[in-house]
Amino acid sequence: MSNPERRYVISFGCPDRTGIIARISGFLAEHGGWIVEAAYHTDPDTGWFFTRQVVRADSLPFDAAELRTRFADVAKSLSAESSWQVSDTGERRRAVILVSKAGHCLYDLLGRVASGELDVDVAAVIGNHASLGDITRAHGIPFHHVPFPAGDAAAKAPAFAEVRKLVDEHDPHAVVLARFMQVLPPELCEAWAGRALNIHHSFLPSFVGARPYHQAHARGVKLIGATCHYVTADLDAGPIVDQDVIRVDHGDSVEDMVRKGRDIEKVTLARGLRWHLEGRVLVHGNRTVVF
Repeated sequence: MSNPERRYVISFGCPDRTGIIARISGFLAEHGGWIVEAAYHTDPDTGWFFTRQVVRADSLPFDAAELRTRFADVAKSLSAESSWQVSDTGERRRAVILVSKAGHCLYDLLGRVASGELDVDVAAVIGNHASLGDITRAHGIPFHHVPFPAGDAAAKAPAFAEVRKLVDEHDPHAVVLARFMQVLPPELCEAWAGRALNIHHSFLPSFVGARPYHQAHARGVKLIGATCHYVTADLDAGPIVDQDVIRVDHGDSVEDMVRKGRDIEKVTLARGLRWHLEGRVLVHGNRTVVF
């Protein structure tokens, strides 16, 4: 029996011109496609057009694989050959989570998955410390401890090779750095481009290095926040998926700021991951369009 809730999601960017929407809708109408959601954006600075189209799967006479094959001609005609995708909501999304010692983001994601709020299968959690193994296994998810030696990148290369092997075994749709306190080497950034999501604190002004909340407290900041972004070889400079802030004041202790900062980190990471899994994020250069 057909599932009226199943959707095919078409998303892409291409050079802007007249007739793009007509070309897409005409193609879908030709095959009986029932559009249930459509979003568009034109960037006047780059002259680029972006769209996300959601179609009822049961309205088409073929599956997602055949839709990809047939839509390839449309994408080519619009010069979108390298920047389009068709996803199927009937296909379960998989994620692998990387962690260190801080568990607040992991606890939050596992809770959302367990409650059905976040529709994704967590295939594995990998930690460079063993401290989050028990909570992971309590959720029925495999935990892999990969110790990282102190030192330069060369000393850590075997550990990163093991992490890559463990991640790639699952071919995940998302690799989530949930406060993973190791810098991915360029080759992993390239291998997981567009799939690796990171969360980190962001302050106004920004404080880098150790004990950022202590630095922020000493400066008397009024806003603290978090940024969810795609991982690139440029440290913490990848395309931004989501950001949020929370107000603090002179009465907040360092502990208060840490607690509030963790709350923002959890929400921002979960929201960014959800948008990524739903195919709502289109990357163009170092910017994103989030539908």
